Amino acid sequence: MSKKSGDVRLQCSEAMSADWSCCFLSLPPPPAPCDVDSNGGFNLGWALHQSFNPPAGLFASVGQKVGVGFPASSSSATSSGNPRDPYMKYAVKTPLLGEGVKKKVVKIKIKVGNSHLKRLISGGIAGAVSRTVVAPLETIRTHLMVGSNGNSSTEVFESIMKHEGWTGLFRGNFVNVIRVAPSKAIELFAFDTAKKFLTPKSGEEQKIPIPPSLVAGAFAGVSSTLCTYPLELIKTRLTIQRGVYDNFLHAFVKIVREEGFTELYRGLTPSLIGVVPYAATNYFAYDTLKKVYKKMFKTNEIGNVQTLLIGSAAGAISSTATFPLEVARKQMQVGAVGGRKVYKNMLHALLSILEDEGVGGLYRGLGPSCMKLVPAAGISFMCYEACKKILIEEEDE
Repeated sequence: MSKKSGDVRLQCSEAMSADWSCCFLSLPPPPAPCDVDSNGGFNLGWALHQSFNPPAGLFASVGQKVGVGFPASSSSATSSGNPRDPYMKYAVKTPLLGEGVKKKVVKIKIKVGNSHLKRLISGGIAGAVSRTVVAPLETIRTHLMVGSNGNSSTEVFESIMKHEGWTGLFRGNFVNVIRVAPSKAIELFAFDTAKKFLTPKSGEEQKIPIPPSLVAGAFAGVSSTLCTYPLELIKTRLTIQRGVYDNFLHAFVKIVREEGFTELYRGLTPSLIGVVPYAATNYFAYDTLKKVYKKMFKTNEIGNVQTLLIGSAAGAISSTATFPLEVARKQMQVGAVGGRKVYKNMLHALLSILEDEGVGGLYRGLGPSCMKLVPAAGISFMCYEACKKILIEEEDE
């Protein structure tokens, strides 16, 4: 049984005529290229293989290795002495995935005026991105520290979802971003600047007897805390005291009017004392781990994923070492809200918590705190380094 249409012939055995899967696509010999015929016209003969035959070969002759390509008028057909079959069978070859595809990498560079501006912009972006990503964990952590809405992360999460929904997990995040963006910008700028100043150049003697990154980290933490502490306090009040304040501006005015301007700096001393070891440990660990990585893999370039992991490890080390001071600071910031005990100073807060709740009280919320601080530190460092590569100075080109 055979069917013919133009130059294309479908052949199928009589026994298997009902099963079209046994059919083969048979093609006639390819005609000569387009040329001028004897009548002065053009020979517009068309062959299927000419239209669908890519450079790598779309059709392979049955009996030949797949991928050889469409057989041309070679001597292989006549070398055996047999004339070439005008209707040879062909099988379709599927091109390999990715074959001949080249990867294109798009690099974005934005020129900035000077190194100080580049560090400030990079730090601000890093702070905003990292805090927004971990905002729900920050909310749960704050509630656990002050003992509201439950005694575990699950209880706090369920309570927030029941009474406020998803928006409750991001309560105060806008204020948090407003606080963190300039805070992180100042912090990373201060660290890079101080480290660059304290690190001796090649051939110079050590300027200080302790690692420059340790001092630079402490300086960075103190600088950012002094500049943005009122924003931190207002953010904490907005998170804990639902319904008391309408927005950031209302909270600011109400606190100053009812409690005085100095209330905006309640808990500043324990914050400064807590920030110094945290920031120093964080930046020192980050700088040390970077040096170890470069030495181990013998490279000066660190990728984004590696920076994320190194920054996360540094955040885990620093947050665990200084967590009790963070708990005392949060307790002092809340003040007498809801009949809570008012602490005179950081030492009084630490001793009172230790007496009332034991050692576990000093580490209340450590789990969600690490869940928040560890990725936040990694994301922050990764974004900062990535932004510095995008924002280039003229001398970097």
